Amino acid sequence: MSSNKKYWKSVEELENSSIVEALRNNEFVEEIPTDEFLGNAEALATSGTSRRDFLKYVGFSTAAVTLAACEGPVHKSIPYVLQPEQIIPGVADYYATTVFDGFDFANLLVKTREGRPIKIENNTIAGAKFSANARIHASILGLYDSTRLKEPKVDGKDSSWSAVDLKIKSSLADAKAKGGQVVLLTNTLASPSTEKLIGEFIAKNPNAKHVVYDAVSSSEALDAFESVYGQRALVDYDFSKASLIVSVGADFLGDWQGGGYDTGYAQGRIPQNGKMSRHFQFESNMTLSGAAADKRVPMTVAAQKQALVQIYNIVVGASVPVALEGNFKTEVVKAAQQLKAAGSKGVLVSGIEDKNAQLLVLAINQVLASEAFSTAGARQIRKGSNVAVAQLIKDLNAGSVHTLIMSGVNPVYTLADSASFVSGLKKVKTSVAFSLKEDETASIVSIAAPAPHYLESWGDLELTSGTYSLTQPTIRPIFNTKQFQDVLLSVNGTPGTYYDYLKANSGAYTAGASWNKVLHDGVAVLGAAALSGGAIDAATAANAVAKSKSAGDFELVLYTKTGLGDGQHANNPWLQEFPDPITRVSWDNYVTVSNADAKKLGLTNEIVANGGLNGSYATITVDGVKLENVPVIVQPGQAVGTLGLALGYGRKAALKEEMQVGLNAYALYKGFNNVQSVSIAKAGGVHEFACVQGQKTLMGRGDIIKETTLEIFNTKDAEHWNEKPMVSLDHQEVEATTVDLWESFDRTTGHHFNLSIDLNACTGCGACVIACHAENNVPVVGKAEVRRSRDMHWLRIDRYYSSESTFEGDNERKEGIAGLSSSLSTFNEMEKAGDNPQVAFQPVMCQHCNHAPCETVCPVAATSHGREGQNHMAYNRCVGTRYCANNCPYKVRRFNWFLYNKNSEFDYHMNDDLGRMVLNPDVNVRSRGVMEKCSMCIQMTQATKLKAKNEGRPVRDGEFQTACSSACSSGAMIFGDVNDKESKVAKLAADERSYHLLEHVGTKPNVVYHVKVRNT
Repeated sequence: MSSNKKYWKSVEELENSSIVEALRNNEFVEEIPTDEFLGNAEALATSGTSRRDFLKYVGFSTAAVTLAACEGPVHKSIPYVLQPEQIIPGVADYYATTVFDGFDFANLLVKTREGRPIKIENNTIAGAKFSANARIHASILGLYDSTRLKEPKVDGKDSSWSAVDLKIKSSLADAKAKGGQVVLLTNTLASPSTEKLIGEFIAKNPNAKHVVYDAVSSSEALDAFESVYGQRALVDYDFSKASLIVSVGADFLGDWQGGGYDTGYAQGRIPQNGKMSRHFQFESNMTLSGAAADKRVPMTVAAQKQALVQIYNIVVGASVPVALEGNFKTEVVKAAQQLKAAGSKGVLVSGIEDKNAQLLVLAINQVLASEAFSTAGARQIRKGSNVAVAQLIKDLNAGSVHTLIMSGVNPVYTLADSASFVSGLKKVKTSVAFSLKEDETASIVSIAAPAPHYLESWGDLELTSGTYSLTQPTIRPIFNTKQFQDVLLSVNGTPGTYYDYLKANSGAYTAGASWNKVLHDGVAVLGAAALSGGAIDAATAANAVAKSKSAGDFELVLYTKTGLGDGQHANNPWLQEFPDPITRVSWDNYVTVSNADAKKLGLTNEIVANGGLNGSYATITVDGVKLENVPVIVQPGQAVGTLGLALGYGRKAALKEEMQVGLNAYALYKGFNNVQSVSIAKAGGVHEFACVQGQKTLMGRGDIIKETTLEIFNTKDAEHWNEKPMVSLDHQEVEATTVDLWESFDRTTGHHFNLSIDLNACTGCGACVIACHAENNVPVVGKAEVRRSRDMHWLRIDRYYSSESTFEGDNERKEGIAGLSSSLSTFNEMEKAGDNPQVAFQPVMCQHCNHAPCETVCPVAATSHGREGQNHMAYNRCVGTRYCANNCPYKVRRFNWFLYNKNSEFDYHMNDDLGRMVLNPDVNVRSRGVMEKCSMCIQMTQATKLKAKNEGRPVRDGEFQTACSSACSSGAMIFGDVNDKESKVAKLAADERSYHLLEHVGTKPNVVYHVKVRNT
């Protein structure tokens, strides 16, 4: 029997309002003239109604992206009534491209659905050597940022591109007539076509010059390399060829010289045939590189300079006087002697921003004839000059610059003395800023020119000498944007678009490879000869470095965090909520201080009753510039006498209110020197951190993090260093893995999925965390919710410190416990990290247990086990009892306390139409009251099986992937079918280093870990 109830949407409708009735019957109150421009191809070509007019009718949000996606990355607009052949609904398309934003770079595949980019993947073709880091994985969200600059603005008012072109041309003509200076201020471009185009611009405007500005400078290293090899570039180290690595202040697993070294590094860190590389790290802040090192020595930058000279003395046989304290000298001499003995298998790197120090690095590697040190494929990703930028600011304030055109830079935010730049900018006749957003610089210039996102752009790149990459658009521009290069072409009077220019010039860079081939692959490897170096006056450089003095009572070491980098992604909620790998704090930057210095200064951290972390505030002062109320993190491993502070925070312009967090440390980046003399004093008040680590510490449980040394690994049986947990069965001790709580079903037929995680290869970079966010529509909950331990990350990377000097020392101390009182006090003390602890990273997600304790307690069977080993979640069945979370020993389940989608309380990307365009249509968005967790990306495994079935073949090894395994550039995560005995994951699961988390519980997980081996 049908229902005769009346359902209504509003009170007005219930009252039969005539206007509501009219609106219901007339969906489009004001007629949209779509027929005249979507009716047929001829009308489309001749219509007076432009695409922009259409967008005015439907709004710059969902409709804008939908139309852009329908068109696809083509040259002519194609209405979706004529469906493009390459777009099959429900089937993903992939485009090869390469990104470089002046700071980060990678060779990518961009996944699109129905013409809409939704995910970043790594390009694994031969020659595509640079993988995406966490920031690049998150950068796709910037495409759908509703705060982007949507129209060109002239003098603060919306304008048109024709008006912008006219004004720039007029200004250039005026500058030429008056003899005024024209300056192009850009980030490092690494683009041969753009640099050629700029050369043509300067040829037409002899009064113009090009200044390259990197927000985070590598100028000293560039100056050193240029003086020796005649090219302004950086060495591209290959750590896979090094058996001994010595780093003096270089976080090469972080952002040092652009990063991207983790792939080669990890290859040498996995024990093979009883061998693995050894890594010494001398540094101030605790970094990803320091966390991975076999021997880490915390020291001030002043001491690092002395250490570098000492290494030079031993390797080269010089005798420059050095001033190193006894303990430091012992460790440095040991590292230097081993480096000299390693010869060509050794390599030295340094992050000290001093030309003489960098000259010593070049000299030492030359003497070693290091195989990891190669000038054949020098990095072209940093070109900035501190001297040129300083001169520009002088010229601006002298009034000699008539026209300033900026692209890819935000000096008002990133310059330490931005006030001088702003005052000089006011004296410029015409100032132009090409920018994605109306940022701190774009908001005060004459012309704010909206630049397209890299996923909407054409371009070429030479990231390293001998390679050539193309950037191609994966969607039509969403907003009324134009590339900097297209405007330069117009100004130069060159006909055609930048695409035409790019294609016409590409032949000069591809060495015979066809345009289509390079476009398809994304990269071409052409090869480059090694640069012949000139003489290095290393003795003079060593004496200069040895004479350098300490910066003062405290050294402030400025760095970039894994999440935000140089700050250009500050409006990205994925990155703001991303926990820092070391401190595990999100939504903040802070000053890090050693425990010894914290006690002297009265600075504290405290975990409070609700599990949140609180910390003191401090005031820090550098050369008269004061930052007040800086939150404090007491950081184990921080060198005594040093402080750390991250750049990239404290932005305000064109950011949502929730993203306006932290303090701008660029104000302290005086003279582009990342080490400053600083004074610090405790300030009043308490800061509330969003830290996710507080309740997940090791507590001496050696079956969570298993470690051993290379010596023990090579000389003793696996039973010694990978001890199997024992349980009691019929009053007899037996291996826990031999006892089942339930009868097991046959898992030998069909697929059975395992995920292998090698603790030796994991660097804690977090790319997997962001990739999981993107693939599985994981919501952002904000700082207040993270502080309540309600973060929604399906994958976390636990960071463990040792209490003793080693994890083995922790285990020995735990085994020495006698009695309950001793147990309580000892475990409490072991919660406190040592002053220079060893560090281990461990990615943890749902373990997909074959005997899952969550499945047995769900009253509605919302969670159940799949035939292929995955622990499934039927979201529609879940009623939110949270019994499963309570019964999970791994604490990997997440509860939706709120509706995070379309909820103004959580004003992130899922709250606006444009931001939701990034959502993966293959994964549903969970609602309030639903439990969720890692699904082992079942949608990806199903798609892989379907593809193989359609092609009439079995699935190949390596074809099965999860978001985390495909994002892992170090090879720490390997996913696959263990029923395929020849597969890599099957061999890893059977390896003697393999173990499971909490094996004694008997859950039989499908995630396999590998014992961490240290080469101490």
